[in-house]
Amino acid sequence: MAEDSNVYYTEGLPVPETPAPGDKPAFWKQTDVVGKRIPRVDAYERVSGTAVYPSDIKLPNMVYGAILRCPHPHAKVKKVDASRAKTMPGVRAVITGVSPKVKGLNWKYRNYTGPLFDSHCRFEGEVVAAVAADTRYQAWDAAHAIEVAYEVLPYVADYKEALSESAPKVHDGGNLAGMDEYERGDISRGFAEADAVLEETYETPCQIHTPMELHGCVANWDGDRLTIWESSQGVYAVQSNVAEVLGIPLSKVRVIGHYMGGGFGSKLKPGKYTVLASLLAKQAARPVKMILTREETYLCVGNRPANTMRLKAGVKSDGTLTAFEFECIGPSGAYPGGGTALVDWLVRDLYKCDNVRCRSKDVYINAGTARPFRAPGHPQGSWALEQMMDALAEKIGMNPVKLRLKNIPAISQGRSEPYTTTGLKACIERGAQQFGWKNALKRAKEQNQSASHIKRGVGMGACVWYVGGGGPPSTVIIKLFRDGSVNLNMGASDIGTGTKTVMALVTAEELGVKPEVIQIEHADTGTTQYATPSGGSKTVPTESPTVRNAAIDVKRQILEMAAEDLDVRTAELDYEGTEIVWRKDKSKRIRVTDVGRLKKRGVVVGVGYRGPNPRTKTVNPFGAQFCEVEVNTKTGEMRVLRFLGAHDSGRVLDRLTYDNQVFGGIVMGIGFGMTEFRQLDGKQTGKLCNRNWHDYKLPTALDVPVDMESLPIEIDDPEANNTGTKGLGEPVTIPTASAIANALYMATGIRFTNAPVSPMGMCRRLAARKEG
Repeated sequence: MAEDSNVYYTEGLPVPETPAPGDKPAFWKQTDVVGKRIPRVDAYERVSGTAVYPSDIKLPNMVYGAILRCPHPHAKVKKVDASRAKTMPGVRAVITGVSPKVKGLNWKYRNYTGPLFDSHCRFEGEVVAAVAADTRYQAWDAAHAIEVAYEVLPYVADYKEALSESAPKVHDGGNLAGMDEYERGDISRGFAEADAVLEETYETPCQIHTPMELHGCVANWDGDRLTIWESSQGVYAVQSNVAEVLGIPLSKVRVIGHYMGGGFGSKLKPGKYTVLASLLAKQAARPVKMILTREETYLCVGNRPANTMRLKAGVKSDGTLTAFEFECIGPSGAYPGGGTALVDWLVRDLYKCDNVRCRSKDVYINAGTARPFRAPGHPQGSWALEQMMDALAEKIGMNPVKLRLKNIPAISQGRSEPYTTTGLKACIERGAQQFGWKNALKRAKEQNQSASHIKRGVGMGACVWYVGGGGPPSTVIIKLFRDGSVNLNMGASDIGTGTKTVMALVTAEELGVKPEVIQIEHADTGTTQYATPSGGSKTVPTESPTVRNAAIDVKRQILEMAAEDLDVRTAELDYEGTEIVWRKDKSKRIRVTDVGRLKKRGVVVGVGYRGPNPRTKTVNPFGAQFCEVEVNTKTGEMRVLRFLGAHDSGRVLDRLTYDNQVFGGIVMGIGFGMTEFRQLDGKQTGKLCNRNWHDYKLPTALDVPVDMESLPIEIDDPEANNTGTKGLGEPVTIPTASAIANALYMATGIRFTNAPVSPMGMCRRLAARKEG
């Protein structure tokens, strides 16, 4: 059954097989505002500084929190003495693992549950104590005045050594966090049928989220009611977690998150700091603001895990892929975090191949726990697979674009289900055409045959994102007031991607009003409807159909009211923007604002729910990216000259925010492939070495190309949902690094299997080739 078989079903009950009259919305063909380049509805607030982020919140009598963290990668807390800290100027509250109201509180890492204050510290940055004081400086001074006796333990920092017998154990059960295996077909037969077989090992670095706005919150108690202003991707997730840890009803916890300055997955759930701020606020009887420092965020709020991947691939001389064998190892960190989650998905699903075997090992190390990071696992898998595809193409003498087009799957092989739509072929073909692939290839070859020390290369990479179709639950309420203005009420967070703008456009399109008359309430558990966190590219395909359903509910009620005024049947009326028109005689019409019952009632309230996704098909977005690079073979300097992203993410709802997502994803992918890595001192201390923006190199405006182009591949997908949308935020960063690596190979003839590729690394490889 299609996703919108019943707009008005009751959440949690079966969806009726027979839709109610007017229930099934027609798929949009022509739109008036949807798909246009519309500025953000909150653009002025954002650029003028009037938008209030959680880090901007100031309350009367507010004090500040600070956390004392374990300085060792592995240690046991033997004694904590906070007596001196409690007497210091401005100190209002101090909590440790032995504080009366803290004992017995637990914290969950996926399937692992441990104490909120764990005396066994398994990573540098684990919580030991927390302080609230009148100023930030007083709080930090008091935190550092707490005396702690540690038993320092041996550590393991290198995930590749974590499973050796001599490696220190992070947990009593050992360092193996989990394993995953997948197989289809016959691997041995697949390799036997191949005309060419290649095998290579690839490595990707640990990448840190490091969003612009720091992690943190403000917590305030009013009697037994707790209000939290959190920089979060999902206010209901924060509410649920905090209520569970503190053992209080959900109705007593209100979480507000109207603005946030980036998260990329690291703010899908709260951190211990949220609970600590709440406990300190209770003890101090004052609001507590606890915003982590930049250095803290490098330690304890997640990362994209490093991975080592071995990929063996077979191909026939005509380009038919015959076999993939993939092995991967990666670290969750100190607790379960998905160290190898989804790293193998592209190998399983992106290209048609009948014989595939994947094996992954997730291990524990003494470092901060991983969290989902924009397209978890996929950029790592792309780094291996897309370089292998180019290597196979070279081996059999085939253009890499042609090889990919030869192996387009008709169904999702990993799920054994057909796609609602698949735009992979169109992304590659139209992307290559728009990029000018053939001419760029020719120019690069001519440049590289010259005597110049400046070499050029072009490269590409393709992708599919594991999810991207969204899904229930979601509830939205829309109010149409008697003057024609509208209120849109939804629980979804706008994480900087323009969610509020997109949902306003959907509302405006369905109701025929201007976006300027729509007032939006969102991301507040006290006033807005339930929504799951904004992440995984699910927000648009989850919330936009729900918003449309709510608008349709408003229209249904208005049509019933207008039918009374016009003395005709409801089924004979059309809702045409600001007017209701009788289909049999279009001169018989009434303005929406003149509908009698609306004028009397003052408001009409529509409720929309998100129905299920198609039961027998899978909804996935696809993409292909193309780039051109330049390499100075004397200095090792690399420049990305231009990038094009061709993406099939269903219908474009706002072209402006769509393009911004594409460009932002490419920039993040450049960082993954060329500048970013977490450096642990694995030999002497086990500590993190680069925990700030000076030492951890994010790409700047000088590192990204001026020439970036977004090419939407819009394919009607009415089966996906009633707006025809699929996810975008994840796929736009998946193939970026691998496309760069393929371009660098063309420019230099060197295959860079270890990311990131730095100028120093380039110089070393060029020198080694010269000496060899």
